[in-house]
Amino acid sequence: MSTASTRSGAVEVSTGERAVTPPPRKRRNFSLWGFVAWIAGLGFFFPVLWMVLTAFKQETDAYTDPPKLLFTPTLDQFRAVFDSGLGTALLNSLGATLLSTALVLLLGVPAAFALSLRPVKGTRDALFFFMSTKMLPVVAAIVPLYVLISDIGLLDNIWVLVIIYTAMNLPIAVWMMRSFFLEVPKELLEAAELDGAGTWTSVRQVILPIVSPGIAATALICVIFAWNEFFFAVNLTAVRAQTVPVFLVGFITGEGLYWARLSAAATLAALPVVLAGWFAQNKLVRGLSFGAIK
Repeated sequence: MSTASTRSGAVEVSTGERAVTPPPRKRRNFSLWGFVAWIAGLGFFFPVLWMVLTAFKQETDAYTDPPKLLFTPTLDQFRAVFDSGLGTALLNSLGATLLSTALVLLLGVPAAFALSLRPVKGTRDALFFFMSTKMLPVVAAIVPLYVLISDIGLLDNIWVLVIIYTAMNLPIAVWMMRSFFLEVPKELLEAAELDGAGTWTSVRQVILPIVSPGIAATALICVIFAWNEFFFAVNLTAVRAQTVPVFLVGFITGEGLYWARLSAAATLAALPVVLAGWFAQNKLVRGLSFGAIK
């Protein structure tokens, strides 16, 4: 026989001599941690919010001390940024980022497949070679790269950045996609082979649909790394192939910083990556958690 009673907002269910009472303290702890998480999130987001707000100010309003919270929004800074050549820099960054990411996926997916589901002789050596390319400091490589690129006449050329960004992101992409491929049951490949499917058909119709969230997450990370890259761009480009990070440095002058105009340019520079992450958030979350739960 079971009885139920309410006492101080808690419900007790007794069966015989034992009673079960839901512990209210855990709920309070969860609420406390949720509040702390929201405060931390707002703290991390506040600099971004302040940058966006400053982008809509006049330079005189951006320099006030204490900061001016009430102001008349204006688009003058965005117009000035586009008039100073941001459009060309955006197109250069977009071209270098998309082309290098496409090449990374084109080369990295077969490599990751060969190193996971179709392991070859010397797989460990190949993986070590991929990661060893990330151990070399970029500062040590810039002088020979500059001399080589200068000799072949490709300085200030967007294709140089495409090649460098592909080489820069390929090791990371292979390691990430290999971990995604390892989570695919090998029985699926065996079943496809029994049905008469070749290797290309198995990869295209069986494997890729399963690991597509992981590939999307890898592609987004490559896009972020290529879009934000500054060191090679500032040393190997000048005007024609200038990217967005190099363009932003132009606002640092001997006369001081143009805070409002710099904030407007930084807002426009961050917008493409934010939008890419927003549209790919479902696949990104699935890709980063791929294989975490079995």
